[in-house]
Amino acid sequence: MDALLALDEPSLHFRIRTELLGESPSSLAVVEALNAIPGSTRVRRLLSERRGDGTIPGHPYAKWTGAHWVLVALAELGYPPGDATLVPLREQVLAWLFSSDHLVGAIQKRTIGGLVRAHASFEGNAIYALLALGLADARVEELAERLLSWQWPDGGWNCDLKAGAHTSSFTETLVPLRGLARYSQQTGDPRARRAVERAAEVFLERRLFLRRATGTPIADSFVRLHFPCYWHYDVLFGLTVLGEAGFLADPRCRAALDLLESKRLPDGGFPAEERFYQTRDPRLSGYSRVDWGGTSVKQMNPFVTVRALAVLRRA
Repeated sequence: MDALLALDEPSLHFRIRTELLGESPSSLAVVEALNAIPGSTRVRRLLSERRGDGTIPGHPYAKWTGAHWVLVALAELGYPPGDATLVPLREQVLAWLFSSDHLVGAIQKRTIGGLVRAHASFEGNAIYALLALGLADARVEELAERLLSWQWPDGGWNCDLKAGAHTSSFTETLVPLRGLARYSQQTGDPRARRAVERAAEVFLERRLFLRRATGTPIADSFVRLHFPCYWHYDVLFGLTVLGEAGFLADPRCRAALDLLESKRLPDGGFPAEERFYQTRDPRLSGYSRVDWGGTSVKQMNPFVTVRALAVLRRA
């Protein structure tokens, strides 16, 4: 933590002081860190393409520069809630999610065998980001209602168009779980909480990364650490979301916690073993205006380290 607090990254300072050191939100150091986040280098880069009307060019879901992903990144950074200058980005995202193209093309045409095969992470990330950033309005309730109505019998969500698919997907279930957990916490909606509990079982039944039949990892990328994960899954992101939702005390998290702990480096930090973005060419998919600390198996990644330490402290 001393090494991380020496970095010029107020979002890390804010999370360390609140999530690891347990300092009061009203303490001078916490308030100073929070107030410094909007002017930080990474936030300025995330918002650098805003036009005069406050919107960002391109489709809201453009990976990873669209308005959707910018709001998710700001929420991850702990950006102070209630900033009215972000409202145009909210409107971009909600215009897309409430458009006929999305509702008819992406939803109604993807209902097969009585199951909605939706990219539920769209709505899940929007709910999470808008609530975290203090930008939610009545439309967020409708997004939550969608997720509740789309939930599969086993508790999760999936976008698989094959008629025989009947098992929820890790990558389409974790983000909706996160959004609904935040929604249930802020609204007290008991239906959302029950949906969260059902969704958590998708992960807990598999110890967060293991196949039920063989006990082997479901995917190689699940056992490697990344930041950001965007819509992807890894064991640290899974532990983070289950921790936010209140499930880390479940003994079925133990194997994942042990795996995470085994990745600690000699300096006490944790690495980003892979990444889901590139910073080289904005013409290619997966471009990020922000470098999130790079990848290395020998050096700590600051964002992965804070996330890992927060999970372990909470556990």
